[in-house]
Amino acid sequence: MNRGQHFREVQLYFEEGDSRWKCIGTGIESAGAWLLERTLKNKFPESLRRDGLAIVLFGVLAMVQGAIAQDEKLAADAPRTTPHGTTFIAPGGWTLAQSANMVVLTPPENDSKLALFDVEAKDADGALAAAWAAFRPGFSRPLTLATPQAPRDGWEERQSYDYETSPNEKLTVFAAAWRAGSAWTVILVEATRATHDKRRTLFGTVFASLRPKGYQRENFSAQTARPLDKERIAAMKAFVADAMRQLEIPGVAFSLIDGGKVVFQGGLGVKALGRPEKVDADTLFMAASNTKAMTTLLIAELVDAKKLRWDEPVIEALPAFRLGDADTTRKVLVKHLVCACTGLPRQDLEWLFEFRRATPASTLALLGSMQPTSGFGEVYQYSNVMAAAAGYLAASVFAPGREQGRAYDEAMRARVFRPLGMGNTTFDFARAQAGNHARPHGFDADARQQTASMDINYAIVPVRPAGGMWTSARDLSKYVQMELAGGLLPGGRRLVSQENLVARRAPQIAAGEDATYGMGLFVDTRWGIPIVSHGGSMPGYRSNMLWLPDHGVGAVILTNSYSGGSLLGPFARKLVEILFDAKSESTARVSVAAAETSAWIAKNRERLEIPAESAEAGRLAPRYSNAALGELAVMRKAGVVRFDFGEWRSTVASRRNDDRTVSFVTIDPVVAGFNFVVGERDGTRALILRDAQHEYAFWEVSGK
Repeated sequence: MNRGQHFREVQLYFEEGDSRWKCIGTGIESAGAWLLERTLKNKFPESLRRDGLAIVLFGVLAMVQGAIAQDEKLAADAPRTTPHGTTFIAPGGWTLAQSANMVVLTPPENDSKLALFDVEAKDADGALAAAWAAFRPGFSRPLTLATPQAPRDGWEERQSYDYETSPNEKLTVFAAAWRAGSAWTVILVEATRATHDKRRTLFGTVFASLRPKGYQRENFSAQTARPLDKERIAAMKAFVADAMRQLEIPGVAFSLIDGGKVVFQGGLGVKALGRPEKVDADTLFMAASNTKAMTTLLIAELVDAKKLRWDEPVIEALPAFRLGDADTTRKVLVKHLVCACTGLPRQDLEWLFEFRRATPASTLALLGSMQPTSGFGEVYQYSNVMAAAAGYLAASVFAPGREQGRAYDEAMRARVFRPLGMGNTTFDFARAQAGNHARPHGFDADARQQTASMDINYAIVPVRPAGGMWTSARDLSKYVQMELAGGLLPGGRRLVSQENLVARRAPQIAAGEDATYGMGLFVDTRWGIPIVSHGGSMPGYRSNMLWLPDHGVGAVILTNSYSGGSLLGPFARKLVEILFDAKSESTARVSVAAAETSAWIAKNRERLEIPAESAEAGRLAPRYSNAALGELAVMRKAGVVRFDFGEWRSTVASRRNDDRTVSFVTIDPVVAGFNFVVGERDGTRALILRDAQHEYAFWEVSGK
């Protein structure tokens, strides 16, 4: 093996009398050098100094042998066990190294680590300290926040830890300590942002699959779902109302379906803070990525009509289709456009920042600049622009020669919304906002829930097959009913064949331990029963729809706040709890999420200077530009600095990072968190913006 190969833990104990020394190295050279240095500096007892060279050689040989014996390159996802018996799934393609009390997982990029450490400790902090001492001696990165998590899956106590990183480090560092009985399992993650983002579902699979020794998973496959009767409906309503209070969600609309029939649909709360109008079953919300399932339903109908094939190369059906990689372009079939499996990463900033003159045609052209960052079919990576291409492909087939946006809108009205009776569902922003609709909301920098501007949400219009639908609980329930009916409409007429309806659920890529992504639909079998779903997220809106095809049960939930995202998972869990008398976890999850949100906002606020520090703001250029994201104008008024991107704008705060760089961070509700790092090259000022896998430099524009 390569002598320089790193692995995370090697321990040699030297004892004489009451003295004890522990050597923990990060690799062969570092551990050997440590031992030699201790010997030469007379740090060991005389008896050990006499044999210093032998100690070094013994240590190196032991480490080499240990690495050879324990390093394992995994061909596929595999169940594994930590030395003390915690079970987990190790991802395929990763390398596993194991020692006496630690397992270290390394993804193929070899620039990131996930370590699992078993220890007996009196509390989470003690367990964490022991884990870092073993994994990274001398670890001293500042802790950003420690927050409790809800118990689950046999873990009686769980704590998460997040560490401070500066934007230019491009790192993600976090940890967790989970207890069952007196034993703790500590999870440590040090990863580049790019690798963690690319392989997020695989990091998540390890976390989700961690279970204490001997734990038996919940499984409802042999159970019959209990009816959603009056009592259980009341329990769901009470749960949603309490969650809204804790999470400060202004308005929620939701529905419940049992036996294929809607047993409840209605709303709680208000459409906009400070106004009396109540949410009801017909209030329109932005349903965001729930739209993807509607787009693939349209394609399924076209496959029924023999106008498309799932396995048809996209370049045959849409000759203008191009990706930044020619080989990937050739491989993409119709079914791959909404599979999150092509290797194209999430790359949203282009369409979120520069959309005023964007069209469906320019959206398709944007794909030509996008490069895959993983192999075809290798990992789940979500691409909104690819999903938009799916809709515009269907539009071109539905109405050849017509402008693709109008053709898509008409195809959806004619083939999806009208037959389903979704009369209020629309892609027309003006129409939606002229009537019964919910406004977006988000927290400001001081944790105050605020009604937000709609400006940035118009970014979805040119990309609308991926997420531009406005709908209501009543309308979206009709779609879920059709899914539960296997493609039949209420009168018995068939909208789509069952074969092509369920083809959209067929696994295209793994999306978690027991979850797969098909064509615009997730299927989750963690509890032994399939749950089909898709969620949605646009600035100021969070939503979800789900159904249990084996039990005839479904639900829809639409919210008008970013904090609504913390309700979606617990809402689904609560439904499972009342259907199968499952263990109560949903209520605790909401309470923990509410506390964690408050803690994060407060901690983030400590690092923000509001208004932005005047000296740093004074060094900003008046204007900047980026070829992909457009122009950025720096506006100043009464000491307040705002960044104006043309399509939308936000007040910014300044932030001094730990590496002594300065950032300007957007802080207005629903657009908060865009981090622009001050930079410079050859005397030209710059502001650097990043997502996890891409970097965009806004350069100073001279003469303006």
